Amino acid sequence: MAYLWFKAFHIIGVVVWFAGLFYLVRLFVYHVEANEQPEPNRTILQQQYQLMEKRLYNLITTPGMVLTVVMAIALLITAPDLLHERWLHIKLGFVAATIVYHFYCGRLMRRLAAGQFQWGGQALRGLNEVPTVFLAIIVLFAVFKNDLPTSATAWGIVAMIVAMVATIQLYAKKRRLDKEKLANQSLASVGENHSETTSEVSI
Repeated sequence: MAYLWFKAFHIIGVVVWFAGLFYLVRLFVYHVEANEQPEPNRTILQQQYQLMEKRLYNLITTPGMVLTVVMAIALLITAPDLLHERWLHIKLGFVAATIVYHFYCGRLMRRLAAGQFQWGGQALRGLNEVPTVFLAIIVLFAVFKNDLPTSATAWGIVAMIVAMVATIQLYAKKRRLDKEKLANQSLASVGENHSETTSEVSI
């Protein structure tokens, strides 16, 4: 019964942790793109995103990570034979990579707050796909264990994940290009209005 309780809270921790990781870098994207806004909107948005990032990281994402790790340790103490399983070693490797990613996001958050961040929105969108890949691999090993399928179905699932990531990236690029096109049209319109006003004054 203790094992099942630990497993339940482990799953809850995973859900909370990855939900925070998915949204955190998205906030970074909005934070960076707020630099394109005129004042005072720029400062207001940056302060708001900074507050949201800090609360999300400290109150949701990090507690989710801690709960996940503590419950995982409890599971291994309850069922120590799992430590001899090869699939678990691989899974724990990706969990460790996710923890590194977690703290790297914390570092990026502090650099954003200090105004020392150099990344663009597109690079951050790419970074935001990393936990998706980690989660997919972790879940596959947790479900299939040492019998992870290598059939056409498995590769089809991998292809679907890659296609999903590529689609998100293409959509983000399209949005950025549309935004730049709209901004250029606005500037052109302002320039035309200025020229017309100048001509009327001259007449």
